[in-house]
Amino acid sequence: MQSLWNDTEAATFGTDLLGQRVYTSRLLGRNPALVLHGGGNTSVKVTEKDYFGDSVDLCYVKGSGWDLATIEREGFSPVRMEALLKMSQLPTMSDEDMVLQQRAAMTNPNAPAASIEAILHAILPFTFVDHSHANAISALTCAEDGEARTQELFGSKVLVLPYVMPGFVLAKQVFEVLQKTDLRQEGIEGIVLLKHGLFTFADDAKASYEKHIELVTRAEEYLGRAGVAPATSDAGILPAQEDLLALAKLRQIVSKTRGFPQIARLSTSESALAYAALPNIADCGTRGPLTPDHSIRTKRIPAVLGDDHAASVQQFADDYAAYFTKHASGQTMLDAAPRFAVWPGYGIVSFGDTLKDAKIVADIAESTAATVALAERTGGWSPLSDGDIFDIEYWDLEQAKLRKGPARKVHQGKVALVTGCAAGIGFAIAESLAEQGAQVVGLDIDKEIPDIMKKIGAVGIVVNLTEDQPVQDAIDFAVREFGGIDIVVSNAGIFPKNDALDVMAQTDWDRTLMINLTSHQKLMNKVIPYVKHSVDGSIIFVGSRNFKAPGPGASAYSCSKAALTQLCRVAALELAPWKIRVNIVHPDAVFDTKLWTPEALAKSAARYNMTVEEYKTKNLMKVEIRSKDIGNMVAAMASPLFAKVTGAQIPVDGGNDRVI
Repeated sequence: MQSLWNDTEAATFGTDLLGQRVYTSRLLGRNPALVLHGGGNTSVKVTEKDYFGDSVDLCYVKGSGWDLATIEREGFSPVRMEALLKMSQLPTMSDEDMVLQQRAAMTNPNAPAASIEAILHAILPFTFVDHSHANAISALTCAEDGEARTQELFGSKVLVLPYVMPGFVLAKQVFEVLQKTDLRQEGIEGIVLLKHGLFTFADDAKASYEKHIELVTRAEEYLGRAGVAPATSDAGILPAQEDLLALAKLRQIVSKTRGFPQIARLSTSESALAYAALPNIADCGTRGPLTPDHSIRTKRIPAVLGDDHAASVQQFADDYAAYFTKHASGQTMLDAAPRFAVWPGYGIVSFGDTLKDAKIVADIAESTAATVALAERTGGWSPLSDGDIFDIEYWDLEQAKLRKGPARKVHQGKVALVTGCAAGIGFAIAESLAEQGAQVVGLDIDKEIPDIMKKIGAVGIVVNLTEDQPVQDAIDFAVREFGGIDIVVSNAGIFPKNDALDVMAQTDWDRTLMINLTSHQKLMNKVIPYVKHSVDGSIIFVGSRNFKAPGPGASAYSCSKAALTQLCRVAALELAPWKIRVNIVHPDAVFDTKLWTPEALAKSAARYNMTVEEYKTKNLMKVEIRSKDIGNMVAAMASPLFAKVTGAQIPVDGGNDRVI
């Protein structure tokens, strides 16, 4: 492992102690082999003037909810050293009291809650303290002879302590050791907490950070000398549609077990494939996590899939219930769904409420895979007992981190495929679904669609929807990336120039029906197999008022929308046995689109002897219909509000006397 310290970069963070603390914290956070997604913590001790001008000794410690990789000055909580040192001398202290007293001792009440390791940071007699959950330290210490190996490697310059519960218990353990050990006088360079992590310290930011890198590097080199060639696998990325269907089915099963939709990410990296190919994966993969902190994200162990995925997930759920019953003492059991699954021959599948959550789990799972595989080759993987992990997983201080998240959105965890969404109604639909939590994949012939979709946190793919293979490839991409497809909005269409039947060019008719009808049929042919394995599946077509109230010169458009409506009705009949809803929305007079330029609006309004505003509201309710109105209606139709509605035709037109 290499030090990332750079003098020029360090100077940009300021020369003061807190600025240097921010910089080296970020250096630790940049390396996923040290910390992942909120793991680890750091601190710096300073003397400052308080509001009244009196000097006060403070421990600036990483605040709860902040990630070392991106932490700012405001991410550190200023806690009075006097209070932390007094707490360390108490014989016992409840978690609630510790959190309360740490909060009471902060000089800035608006700062985040201080790390649960604040007391430990305070009693270490150095200006800077760095703590990580380094993979190499886990691989070294999570073995039957982990303590002996650690002592052999580091000798007397590193204190090696047995695992105890983090927080006050750990702080008390270290406090008692420090009553007998002078870290400075004895030249102690760090503390290894068995099956937990590493602490280093110094009075200089660079020295503490680089001592951390040095000790982790020594562990890596030791494991490298002791190891043998890593396991390999001939498996590759999912090659066939039946494998993608299996992934969609797995996501559906896990979502039902969890109680709400989940994004599923398939990792096929070298470490994931090698891990899934281990002959004893069902054993070594289910002994425990890389560090106890990961259990709130990943649960204690993953599911290991057999040929019957439903049976494998059910077995995981049954085993989790037994694990809970064995260790519970008044807690309420969390859901019994796995957070990631090892799929022999294919890699690792990670699950999450959102894409971000699934990616976090994937990062932890891949890091775990690499470390467990290394540990198995260099002494055997022997992590903490299930009882110790239970204490962390159900520790209220850890669960509180998860409860701080925002309220669940209507379509959170769902995957939506929207066609024709580069502008106008299609874009508004994609935007509404994204705002309500869906992971959107937008398909459009517009070459700017990737950038357009990026604006709303979605993925855009350039696709000619009349071509078979590009459509299939786009659908397969959505399943590979997110695990399945739950919502399909078939919106793509064109409005050709108005021509009477006797003068219309045949090519205009053919092109209109190909785009407005046949492309939708092609999409249904390819996407329905996946939607059959969706979570709360919904298909919505975008039709037109012209279906019921056609006008002269619009035969191709009107007929294509009428046929599209019939396609919707047939699809509703065919998919009802799978509880998939199929409905159609009929907009009219939506003028905030590229089609309606100010000149075109003025010309049309003049034809009716109206002002532009009168023309835009020439419906029974005298209201303007906007693209966003259609987007919100489609999002509602895909929601539980329409859970028992299928085959419906919903006009969004402000009321049209010809339709009514």
